[in-house]
Amino acid sequence: MLNYSLKRAGMAILTIWVVVTITFFLMHAIPGDPFTDQKKIPPEIMEKIKIKYGLDKPLIVQYGTYLKNLLKGDLGISMKYKNRSVNTILQEGFPVSAKVGLMAVALGGILGVLFGIIAGLNRGKFFDYFVIVIAVIGVSVPSFVFAALFQYAFGVKLKWFPVARWGTPAHYVMPVLALGLRQIAYIARMMRTSMLDVLGQDYIKTAKAKGLSRHQVTWKHTVRNAILPVVTILGVSIAGIVVGSFVIESIFAIPGIGKHYVQSITQQDYTLIMGTTVFYAIILVVMMFIVDIVYGLVDPRIRLE
Repeated sequence: MLNYSLKRAGMAILTIWVVVTITFFLMHAIPGDPFTDQKKIPPEIMEKIKIKYGLDKPLIVQYGTYLKNLLKGDLGISMKYKNRSVNTILQEGFPVSAKVGLMAVALGGILGVLFGIIAGLNRGKFFDYFVIVIAVIGVSVPSFVFAALFQYAFGVKLKWFPVARWGTPAHYVMPVLALGLRQIAYIARMMRTSMLDVLGQDYIKTAKAKGLSRHQVTWKHTVRNAILPVVTILGVSIAGIVVGSFVIESIFAIPGIGKHYVQSITQQDYTLIMGTTVFYAIILVVMMFIVDIVYGLVDPRIRLE
């Protein structure tokens, strides 16, 4: 277990370094810089600004400086938000994004797995077709379309929930639903397919032949094996949604990381782009490591060594 953990840690560090390197050089390859649009600034002041942020130095020197600061946990100062560090911006935005994301993943995971199990056990019946239709709609229609429909129906017409902004529990409902519906559809479809595959295995037929009850066959043998692919999807989903759904956060004016990430790209805020990208990469790598551990707990046949 120790050797496995050390190898995974090494791969995680290597992955994050590759992400940082590629993002850094691609970002600087884009024409212009964070201060291109500021035409009215005199050249001598512009030169001082570039010196302040280290943009006057060769690119390879900037890269080395960034890596050194990153090892210290310093993500730098935003080039667009005056006197605000990237660390502070992430600390303020992440809790909001995490709340919405975890609620959406919980909603999608619980209902998706439940729908998939019921559909798999009732193949060819009404509920099976119902889940298939929901899955097709949920996967085909983008989340921002659901968000707009919810805003119009529940916010403008029925006035059940606030259309946008943040602050009360009512503000959570529509963003969580908009994000969660896609998760429900995707997980339900995958769980249904996995259930049908497991139900056709010989060991399930053997369990039934031994006289085990339907409840024992379903929960101890079928679901436990069928849920493995879903665990992988949940790990990636948590990493993606918790960090922030950029479009949904923009639609509902949620003060999460997504808003800052979109603005950093349009404004070419180098340090904020790097900070949010590195932050996302770390969470994704950590979640994939947790998924590997959960694999071993869910299915004892998998040995991490």
